[in-house]
Amino acid sequence: MFYFGVDYYPEHWPESRWETDARMMHEAGINVVRMGEFAWALFEPEDGIFDFRWLDRAMTVLEQYGIKVVLGTPSATPPPWLWQKLPDSVLVDEMGIPREYGSRREYSPTHEGYRTHAVRIARAMAEHYAANPQVIGWQIDNELGDRCYSGGTRARFHQWLQARYGTLNALNECWGTRFWSHVYTDWSQIPVPSKRVHGQHNPSLHLDYYRFMSDMYVEFQQLQVDALRELCPPTQFITHNFMGFGYPKINYFDLAKPLDLVTWDNYPRGFWIATSDIHPAPLALSHATMRGLKKKNFWVMEQQSGQGSWETLPPMTRPGEIALWAYQSIAHGADGIVFFRWRTCRFGVEQYWHGILDHDGQGRRRYAEVKQMGQEIARIGSLIAGSEVRAEVALMLSYDTRFAFQIQPNNPDFSYDRHITDYYRALHRANIPVDVVAPDDDLVGYKLVIVPSLYITESETVQKLTAFVERGGTLMLTARSGVKDHTNIVVDQTLPGLLAPLCGVEVQEYDSPLVGDRINLRFVTEECSSEGKAGIWCDVLQPTTARVLVVYDQAFYAGQPAITLNAVGQGHVMYVGTMGDAALVNSLSDYAAQLAGVKHGMDTPQGVEAVTRWQGDQPLLFLLNHTDECQSISVGAGYHDLISDRTQSPVVMLQPKQVMILVSATE
Repeated sequence: MFYFGVDYYPEHWPESRWETDARMMHEAGINVVRMGEFAWALFEPEDGIFDFRWLDRAMTVLEQYGIKVVLGTPSATPPPWLWQKLPDSVLVDEMGIPREYGSRREYSPTHEGYRTHAVRIARAMAEHYAANPQVIGWQIDNELGDRCYSGGTRARFHQWLQARYGTLNALNECWGTRFWSHVYTDWSQIPVPSKRVHGQHNPSLHLDYYRFMSDMYVEFQQLQVDALRELCPPTQFITHNFMGFGYPKINYFDLAKPLDLVTWDNYPRGFWIATSDIHPAPLALSHATMRGLKKKNFWVMEQQSGQGSWETLPPMTRPGEIALWAYQSIAHGADGIVFFRWRTCRFGVEQYWHGILDHDGQGRRRYAEVKQMGQEIARIGSLIAGSEVRAEVALMLSYDTRFAFQIQPNNPDFSYDRHITDYYRALHRANIPVDVVAPDDDLVGYKLVIVPSLYITESETVQKLTAFVERGGTLMLTARSGVKDHTNIVVDQTLPGLLAPLCGVEVQEYDSPLVGDRINLRFVTEECSSEGKAGIWCDVLQPTTARVLVVYDQAFYAGQPAITLNAVGQGHVMYVGTMGDAALVNSLSDYAAQLAGVKHGMDTPQGVEAVTRWQGDQPLLFLLNHTDECQSISVGAGYHDLISDRTQSPVVMLQPKQVMILVSATE
């Protein structure tokens, strides 16, 4: 079944309005709502006194219109009485400043008292709703995140370190604490890496703290997951609403492991992006990342339906964008779309975070657009649900590396996240599907694996990559790979460290150009050519077994190798010793895909996506026009559009923001 829903807050509106809301939802094709994730003060108005009667009444109204429910545990927004009871449960930022009560997510995930209360309210909800067939799932908390530097968190960090290292001697050795005379003789001496220190903390300590804080959120979530699993039937799924590729502070692979389903919050024109040009590639990357967390389809638990911000307003969603973004989510693997929010709230911080309905509760353009899509999903959703995206290319995301680059970016113009995005964009422009994978994932079934800057490198990952190449895979590694071991200490081998034999090169020296500097390259083989330039980082390479593809054509290392290709077993390893501009990344990605035998996607104009989901042996071809102009695409004869229910000509015309889902007309 395909779920098409909204985030609903009946507690914000008079009960006399609920029936009208439910009727309008039903007319728009809504079959599920998420509720309750910010209602702790109403669920538990006094310590230990629970009241779910108001939500029962709201659910009864929704049930009359056939609408199912996902319930959120409300630990993101504690009631004032709990803040008074547990004043030391506050999250402390990296400057040592405690958060004040008044927003949300002010709590420290390590505080035992807060954890106890969070589990208690989750259990109370589960005891009340576990047997209710209207409830199909649970969402833990809301957008977990933010690191804490409180005294209590520091004490918990010491416990985590003891479990990880066993002895202080082992920790001192792994961290290299002899540097600057930081040899610890008691666990309590170890600081947290706040910004109040003069200069910089030990990078090994820093990385472990980021790992620790990620683990604390995984642990905090797990406590609620355990409470729900104990009481709820397996037919009720458990999820959390992630924040896409862009959120960098929690290892999402770890956070996703105990969940039945990954969901995420998709705001293409939220207050994070103050531009009228919304590029589809970063959105697609987030979808691919969420799909990759559990190697299965996902939901979007908050899909943007109107302009969203708190103090100032970004541009309003343009006609067609709501459905376009929702269909893009579906094209990349979503089996459920839940729009945020049903009605724009009249009070509180999010008065200008617009929903499907305006403040006055009237349905206008946005409601009409959602209603139109709801009618389409009611007709075709069963044909889409359960179909899968199949990729021959994997893009590796390492959270250890991500955390380490947050501590030491190496070059002020370098961003690990942007570097990954650049390679994803190169493949996206060619409509090549990509899976985002973790360093410990199985690589069987892929033809091409791209590993941008694997800064923290472990032997197990090298073994996996070596086996992948030896059995015929093509591997692309980029500069700053193999630099550090798991403790964030530079290896004592010639770079790229453990990866050097696989790459067939040694890094003789490296340059970190000034911000904005671009260095000319010369392509010494016709099989791989481009006008691209180097920048941000330049490894000067000495091949051992690899052959040279590209040399620098500028600076004191002009004529020296920049990019190489090594034959290993039945496969190949390309080492890209520089970050490079878009032209270079595009060229190298095209060459690597060709070398690996990866099928090129459909040729489309810039701004038009072609994405395929597979229902068994039947392809479902999504064409999405993200531009403001009519676009023509040659698809060949014999296609039928599921959305319009019309057979198409060999050259289809996509109107601005239009979506088609093409299937063989003979099926």
